[in-house]
Amino acid sequence: MHKTLTLAGAAGLAVVAAAAPAQAEDSVFVGHLMDITGATGFVGKEYGPAIRDAIAYINANGGVDGTTIDMDSVDYAYEVPRAIQFYKKWLQQDMVALQGWGTGDTEALISFVAKDEIPVWSASYSGHLTDPSGKNPNTRKPAPYNFFYGPSYSDGCRALAQWAMDDWTANGGEGMPKFVHTGDNHPYPNAPKDACAAYAAELGFEVLNPVVVSLKPGDFKAQCLTIQENGADYAYIGNLGPSVVSLFKSCDTVGTDVQFMANIWGGDQKTMEAIGTTDRNMVFVAANAFWGDDAPGMETVRAISEMADPSVDFRTHHYIRGVCTAFYMKEAMEWAKANGGITGPNIKQGMYAQADWVPEGLEGVCIPSTWTAEDHRGTMTVNVYRGTNVDGTVGIERVGQTTLPRREDWLGW
Repeated sequence: MHKTLTLAGAAGLAVVAAAAPAQAEDSVFVGHLMDITGATGFVGKEYGPAIRDAIAYINANGGVDGTTIDMDSVDYAYEVPRAIQFYKKWLQQDMVALQGWGTGDTEALISFVAKDEIPVWSASYSGHLTDPSGKNPNTRKPAPYNFFYGPSYSDGCRALAQWAMDDWTANGGEGMPKFVHTGDNHPYPNAPKDACAAYAAELGFEVLNPVVVSLKPGDFKAQCLTIQENGADYAYIGNLGPSVVSLFKSCDTVGTDVQFMANIWGGDQKTMEAIGTTDRNMVFVAANAFWGDDAPGMETVRAISEMADPSVDFRTHHYIRGVCTAFYMKEAMEWAKANGGITGPNIKQGMYAQADWVPEGLEGVCIPSTWTAEDHRGTMTVNVYRGTNVDGTVGIERVGQTTLPRREDWLGW
């Protein structure tokens, strides 16, 4: 039977339509790329579960102001084609955000996520991801939807170059010290290579030709001999995990006298344990509190870890950095929900809503960070740590902190 729609009925439909987005926001979908079994699984199995554990904790404690984060965590084994495949699949599931991983896949997806308006928090800290508008000539592509927590690989390396020059001076070094980049010929180790070499030269280093070292562990005595013959005083390591262990042990074997300095993934408690007893130390970058530090926010980190697996009594700084990353996304989503709904563009705007921002509950753990529509370098502050292994006992101590200038010529580089 034909029914006439009354004005009141039309109004009722309008109310239902208006309510639909709120109902949809009972749950939002987030894709999550992890590397557990691939070339970077040594640290991926620390960071990836941290994202997953933090989201589970967030959901168990009210979600995003009542909205649950439905997250699909997959091990893509550090294979770029698989990352793109998962991304396209998740787009069909109304993905509103992506928790990413590697430099190769994150950079490959820059244009996709910009077109699709999907904010990404990567575990790649490539400087190429920091210029949202592409205004710097050194920027490869504008990256308006890419974010990460912590200093870029380039800024981490610049801070290590600063530390090295200070170390050279403090120890009475004479003449021009020599700096060398080591790492695989791969987007991740290569990301800071040119930018850091330029700054090292600016500081007064003689910059040597890079030495290629595979991401896979192996016998690197030939590379160590090259480092030694070239007279390098400070060697930046762009790799991580077993490769770093192999390089360290190979250079110990041939007696290469060089100070190693590692990127944010290259130095940690487990790497120093695997290196074993050594007379040398390794300086490396970090971006947050460490397990056991006396910081108010460590209570939240410990609660997340306890909820995930009560048998675990230690987490690396990579795990803690993952927790920080997940909570930045969560609070950006909270802003989005209060300002039009949890959509990609609104989440992106939520990343610009606060300055000197530390997520609630993580005070003293995460470095205060600020993202703007013109500059996605969340922080220019870099913590520098030294790792040692004396008679099988690992020591980790902070030896410096620097806040680099926010130079425009470094944006996107």
